[in-house]
Amino acid sequence: MDLFTAMEISASGLSAQRVRMNVASSNLANVQTTRTAGGGPYQRKNVVLRSQSVPGASGSFAGAVRAVEVAAIQPDGAPPRYEYDPGHPDANADGYVAYPDINVVEEMVDMITASRAYEAGVTALGTSVAMAERAIGIGR
Repeated sequence: MDLFTAMEISASGLSAQRVRMNVASSNLANVQTTRTAGGGPYQRKNVVLRSQSVPGASGSFAGAVRAVEVAAIQPDGAPPRYEYDPGHPDANADGYVAYPDINVVEEMVDMITASRAYEAGVTALGTSVAMAERAIGIGR
């Protein structure tokens, strides 16, 4: 495995974690959204990640080295939670409003986890760059 492959793997992880943070941010921003273009309340979204082979991996690392990619961003399908608020413009005939079933604490944990994984990816990328710089220095 060469250093550029290591950088490519780190970059794929950074991209995936950025998407996770964006989706968690979107979920948090829409925690009170009762009406979307589709007509119902906002649906919490999940990021589905999958591994992908790395073309530059060879030798003993062939097949063992995997990058990550975003396979899909999909709604979680949870039913909405209902709160009684007869004065709300989106209340049904019984006075209940459908809100997205989003747990703010869970979203914050997802965001912190993605942030920490992003930091780890930055560290790995920095190490790969430092190794490449040292390798160039050896050749002088």
